[in-house]
Amino acid sequence: MEGAAARIVFVGCRLLSAEFSTRGTERSLLSAKDSALNLGVAVKTFALKKSEIAREWWLVDADGQSLGRLATQIATLLRGKHKPTFATHLDNGDFVIVVNAAKIKVTGNKLEDKKYYTYSGYPGGLRTTAMRDMLEQHPERIITAAVKGMLPKNRMSHQLMGKLKVYTTATHPHAAQNPKVWPAKEKQA
Repeated sequence: MEGAAARIVFVGCRLLSAEFSTRGTERSLLSAKDSALNLGVAVKTFALKKSEIAREWWLVDADGQSLGRLATQIATLLRGKHKPTFATHLDNGDFVIVVNAAKIKVTGNKLEDKKYYTYSGYPGGLRTTAMRDMLEQHPERIITAAVKGMLPKNRMSHQLMGKLKVYTTATHPHAAQNPKVWPAKEKQA
């Protein structure tokens, strides 16, 4: 339309003032308000309910994967951040099965430098284990500790960790759940 001008002032969702002029003729404020409200489409905000949560089972192969990059992918699956229905206050995540935990790789000198600590609560009760020793004795604990460190530090983290199943070898007892294979993301050059 030639010669048409519009000035609409919104604060939040309320229309404060509107002026429409078309070739010098003034429209009424009522018709301007109706025109301004018909510009957009009202959309309801989606809020996920516990009854609407659908969980899947994912199989992640840790063979040759970097520990930190693998742990971030697992934490994303556990929280459900890969879903469009993600909600921070709900446990919307999926179950994750990690196989070949003994075949992970780490960079640098972490095998000797990284330490895992357990403390009994008594004087002199601090026990220190190097990553190399932990990888030989309990490789599943390395992945569990890395993923736990990437989850939020609140009451939901224990519930999220309950959906993580880590196994040292390629076999696992969850074949009945028909897990889908999660595509491993490779490091980009």
